[in-house]
Amino acid sequence: MYYYLIVAFQVYCIYHMYKKGNSFYWVFLIFFVPLIGCVIYLITQVYNKRDAEKITSEITHIINPTKKIKDLEKQLTFLESYQNRVNLADAYLANKDFNNAMPHYLKALQDGFENDFYVNSKLVETCFLAEDYNKAIFYADKIKDKLEYKKSKTQFICGLAHEKLGDFEVAEHNLREIDIRYSFYNERLILAEFLISRNKKEDAKSILEDIKNESQHMTRTNQKLYRGTVAQVDKILAQLD
Repeated sequence: MYYYLIVAFQVYCIYHMYKKGNSFYWVFLIFFVPLIGCVIYLITQVYNKRDAEKITSEITHIINPTKKIKDLEKQLTFLESYQNRVNLADAYLANKDFNNAMPHYLKALQDGFENDFYVNSKLVETCFLAEDYNKAIFYADKIKDKLEYKKSKTQFICGLAHEKLGDFEVAEHNLREIDIRYSFYNERLILAEFLISRNKKEDAKSILEDIKNESQHMTRTNQKLYRGTVAQVDKILAQLD
């Protein structure tokens, strides 16, 4: 438990450092002097009570993710509201507990929230991950006319659902919408792989080359975050040449 607590401290400190744009030298202190380095960082960079409470909560949830669910269940029992129910459903989804996430999302849609974009988009994601592709498309259709839907990850997931069902033309239409420069790197890689499977190698190559060129201008944070994606892009491009 002690080891995992230290790792959780390190993860949080690195996350906070990148989020706040603090000096990179903190990485060396946090990694090479783990406990003391984390304590020094917390004291000097995160200093108010509200932040301290938030840190304690986030570290606890990293170590024991089910505790977050239990806490949110208690909140919903105490006050049954739209936001409390959605928070609990989100926690279930994050824990890949689709069977429990879905009923709470469906309940949240009641009482005038039938066309709520956020909850419907989460139902699209939940149903897709649960491999219920028809339902994923059903909930996507309910919000497809909303401005937030266009060129969104939800539309992309809808495209993947159509692909799973063999509706390749509809799938391609939805997947291509995500091809936006300097964003959606993972999704664009999946799009390229889809196009290769449809024997549209030149289109795929163009997308992959764009990602490779854009990777040269990524921030350090994104370079670390998308390192695997860029490596896969390089691998596929080498195979296409």
